Amino acid sequence: MSTLKLSQVTVPAIGVGTWNIGEDPTKHSDEVKAIRTAIDAGATVIDTAEMYGQGRAEKITAEALAPYSREKLFLIDKVLPENASHAKLEISLDRSLRLMQTDYFDLYLLHWRGTVPLVETVEELTKMQDKGKIRYWGVSNFDTDDIKELWSLPNGKNCLANENLYNLDERGIEYNLLPLMHQVGMPLIAYSPLSQGDTISGKLTDHPLINELAHNHHVTVYQIMLAWTIRNHHTLAIPKAASPVHAKENVEALDISFTADELEALAKAFPKPTTKQPLATI
Repeated sequence: MSTLKLSQVTVPAIGVGTWNIGEDPTKHSDEVKAIRTAIDAGATVIDTAEMYGQGRAEKITAEALAPYSREKLFLIDKVLPENASHAKLEISLDRSLRLMQTDYFDLYLLHWRGTVPLVETVEELTKMQDKGKIRYWGVSNFDTDDIKELWSLPNGKNCLANENLYNLDERGIEYNLLPLMHQVGMPLIAYSPLSQGDTISGKLTDHPLINELAHNHHVTVYQIMLAWTIRNHHTLAIPKAASPVHAKENVEALDISFTADELEALAKAFPKPTTKQPLATI
């Protein structure tokens, strides 16, 4: 099973994303079952955010997590940029903690940059660490210049991770952002590793090479996409699973490994960038 080290904690390299859950009441039962199925299969990292359904994702996630020991889970939540200030961050954090029915988050991320000065946000995140409300903090949707600015601030190098859009068809961050992060051992958290069910580009699941690899490994095309995302042992992928079947398949991708020839073939079919690309977001 592929794993990733987040500071002093080792976790499976595939977790559970919760973007867009809680939007449709008719899917409530399946969404709870999907999260629990993923945890039962070995996925201990759960990623959510106050933005997701304006708290509905946090609420349904808490329901799904109720039967499990809190100490065995690694919970990630995110604060909106407009709430990442001296006046609002702790209020926002406390609201998310209540909805998630927990006393602390293992990792708390700034969802993206806004108008609040970054130094102010880092000061507040550090205070929340000191209070024990979060174990670690990090950022999301940060590009190379953002990371460099962050590191120039007091306590800025305490940032644990950066969460970005990353999948087989969206490799822009490999040009200079990932190398910069790798220099200091900062993990990537990859959101939309399945290209949102291949709706972003709509060309991955029909690609002959991906289908050939899926056939050879006796897995699905989505499992191939996931296994590729975590191939370098520096990445935590957080795919959403709307059904228990897909949740189990996602976690099973932890056991897929590629040969050098297979990785070379994928690199030729989906080449990494040779120039700086605008940071991809959704």
